[in-house]
Amino acid sequence: MRYQPIEIFSFNDHLLAIESTRNGGSSDGAYASLNLGAFTNDLKEAVQRNKELLYTDLGINGDQIASSFQCHGNEVLNVVEPGYYEGFDALITNKKNIFLQILVADCTPMLLFDPIHEVIAAIHAGWRGTANAIVQKTLDKMNLHFQTNPSDCFAYVGTCISQAFFEVDEDVAVYFDQEFYVFDKEKNKYFIDLKACNTRALSDAGLIKNHIAISPFCTVKNNNLFFSHRYEKGTTGRFGVIIGMRK
Repeated sequence: MRYQPIEIFSFNDHLLAIESTRNGGSSDGAYASLNLGAFTNDLKEAVQRNKELLYTDLGINGDQIASSFQCHGNEVLNVVEPGYYEGFDALITNKKNIFLQILVADCTPMLLFDPIHEVIAAIHAGWRGTANAIVQKTLDKMNLHFQTNPSDCFAYVGTCISQAFFEVDEDVAVYFDQEFYVFDKEKNKYFIDLKACNTRALSDAGLIKNHIAISPFCTVKNNNLFFSHRYEKGTTGRFGVIIGMRK
């Protein structure tokens, strides 16, 4: 299966929202098999073929995709036309037939939908973006441009590295409230829960609890389904989340 639909958005027939897996592609070795990451050492031809396979399954084409070179920041772009951008870790739009795409391999991907104003967002939340309030900043931009009210929104907190495997030093842990990490005295390491932190950020921003769905998967524990940069020691592919409104 190349992707799984995001069920929390299924109430809207015009909305496409999916999370891809690592399966059903043409890449080999460490990138097997549905690697969507162009900036990996995978063969460019294989990555392009993988995108074509996925987009064909979804009934869209690459000319409708908007994506960005993600830099682990918290900058948000209001997308007015498809294309490839640089320096943005969150994309928003109210345009039909533009499909926002975020690629990950441990960081937290998130999708948002405002059904009242028909606005969508795709967020790449690494630990830096998470700590620097990328969720709140994205919702602020949605409100600024489209009058989005967070309480109207639905959200998906996607597959990422789980707390059991996200081991960091104190220099990272200090950016997070204590409720989002545990300290292992024996290892002298901290373990951060990125899903919980981003879920709380959505709730604090005004989303209703039952409007938030959380992936049950972990990139490390479920490495047969998803790529993990940390578990695979940096040599791996990227899977993605895609959201868009069809006309």
